[in-house]
This record gives sequence, structure tokens and C-alpha cells, in this order.
Amino acid sequence: MSKHRSVAVQTYQAGCGRVWPVASAEPDLAYTELKFAECPACPHRVEPDGAPDFCTLRPQDAAHPFAALAGFKV
Repeated sequence: MSKHRSVAVQTYQAGCGRVWPVASAEPDLAYTELKFAECPACPHRVEPDGAPDFCTLRPQDAAHPFAALAGFKV
């Protein structure tokens, strides 16, 4: 018997502020289409060696990935 887990649609947001409704439970997604005019110069663009360039989409209500570091005093 196969187990199918239903996944709710949630809103993912790119660094530029654009949002997409996607049915996924992943903590982030890679957006590889990069079709917007500002994508080539976007500071949120990731250009890995040997893989396609992408932008990371995070759930809109998720904390910033470095939010936990805000309380540190160095």
C-alpha cells in the first residue's frame, strides 16, 4: 500500500519579493526559469559551478535564514 501525503499550497517568496503559490512542504525551492528582466543582475541569484543558475524561494511566512544570528553579539 502506498502512502500519499497531502500537501497544502503555500506561498513561496523570492528575494525580489515576487511570490508563487506552490503545493510543497519543502523549506525552500530553486527557481531556475529566471525570466524577469532584473534576474541577470539580482543579488539573490545563485550561480553554482556545474549546475543551472537559480533563485531560492522560501515560504513567505518563514523567518529569514539568518534570523537566528540577529541576537549574537560579536
